[in-house]
Amino acid sequence: MPERRTVALVTLGCARNEVDSEELAGRLEADGWDLVEDAEDADVAVVNTCGFVDAAKKDSVDALLEANDLKGHGRTQAVVAVGCMAERYGKELAEALPEADGVLGFDDYSNISDRLQTILNGGIHAAHTPRDRRKLLPISPAERQESAADVALPGHAPVDLPEGLAPASGPRAPLRRRLDGSPVASVKLASGCDRRCSFCAIPSFRGSFISRRPSDVLNETRWLAEQGVKEIMLVSENNTSYGKDLGDIRLLESLLPELAEVDGIERVRVSYLQPAEMRPGLIDVLTSTPKVAPYFDLSFQHSAPDVLRAMRRFGDTDRFLELLDTIRSKAPQAGVRSNFIVGFPGETEADLAELERFLNGARLDAIGVFGYSDEDGTEAATYDNKLDEDVVAERLAHVSRLAEELVSQRAEERLGETVQVLVEAVGAEDPTEGAYGRGAHQAPETDGQVLLTSGAGLSIGRMVEAKVVGTEGVDLVAEPLQGTLACSEEAGR
Repeated sequence: MPERRTVALVTLGCARNEVDSEELAGRLEADGWDLVEDAEDADVAVVNTCGFVDAAKKDSVDALLEANDLKGHGRTQAVVAVGCMAERYGKELAEALPEADGVLGFDDYSNISDRLQTILNGGIHAAHTPRDRRKLLPISPAERQESAADVALPGHAPVDLPEGLAPASGPRAPLRRRLDGSPVASVKLASGCDRRCSFCAIPSFRGSFISRRPSDVLNETRWLAEQGVKEIMLVSENNTSYGKDLGDIRLLESLLPELAEVDGIERVRVSYLQPAEMRPGLIDVLTSTPKVAPYFDLSFQHSAPDVLRAMRRFGDTDRFLELLDTIRSKAPQAGVRSNFIVGFPGETEADLAELERFLNGARLDAIGVFGYSDEDGTEAATYDNKLDEDVVAERLAHVSRLAEELVSQRAEERLGETVQVLVEAVGAEDPTEGAYGRGAHQAPETDGQVLLTSGAGLSIGRMVEAKVVGTEGVDLVAEPLQGTLACSEEAGR
């Protein structure tokens, strides 16, 4: 009997990439590959790269080089790049990084097993020539669903599979294989983006916006619940646009209550919302539906009107603060996070002061700050009024310090609050030493966590009610309330 082929998936970047990796894992496992955790134990190491900003690209290259160093010293025979960086640069990446034995684009995902086997056998699969994936679907959103079957959409694999391909849990299982035992999992709501932000290249390599069918999202959530998942996070490039290509721009408002009713799911979280597309009905659902976290991941990017217009975005400080006031009038404990770019071409000292005015008034729970840098193929890269690198770096350091102070202050405002905490780690040697988890206002990996003062009687995946008694920067310290577990109706509220 021939030795089983082994593969390891190394994932970089965002939660969307994590979903894509689990789809690749499902395809490979269905075709007879053994999945292993460490690249050094695998015949093939597949690195799911990020192509968003320079720092992420560097991390991706470093991961590929690190995997390449394993060749000749253990089992690893080949290193293959997939993901956004591979899709975005294709042949260019292959030529610049000969250490990678293959560079596969999204169109290769449905044949990933054959591609890896060819490379493992010493063959060559030519890297693709990148193309603008926005041109693969009709301009009109209403016409896209009919064309979707002919376009590679990572994370959109069918949920009802032919007999023999579905994992053991049943016929409604997705073509997906979980790569960890976390009680939290992301679910793709859509792919691509129709916005034309002048600094962002994502639409060019992720394509135009296209929604997944609600039935696929629901069935995948049911399958994840069977796997022990307690919280799902809906991910896409722009969740507020969900349903516009299915004939109902308010489809998210009707889908969220259905997801919250899935047996076993204790919390539903929605990521990445566009402020300009927020609507009263969506705010109402996010702030009043049991099990749906009152959590708002709002992509503000800046608040000075002139900078926002140059970014091809909308809004200003006062309108953004009004939006936050509306949210908190309905859910005072709502969590809000956002990212910001400083040093954008043409940004003045007055613009920076306007951003500071917004940050000081917004009371955000988590803030990401990035210094502007040119991205290949974007409109902003052609702008003339660029700031010197040292000015960008100075502004980045300044706003980052302010952000750190402000999120710490916001955490202190939560002293005395009762929070519903999903337990994600318990003291290995002595549970009484504590446990870690997240409240409804905290998304995985980006927004801090809650340190529970005792882990006695707790287990991973359990939802507990706790009182905030201290803070450590953005993190909270909370004391579990004796004899209480969060009621499923109140989880996330």
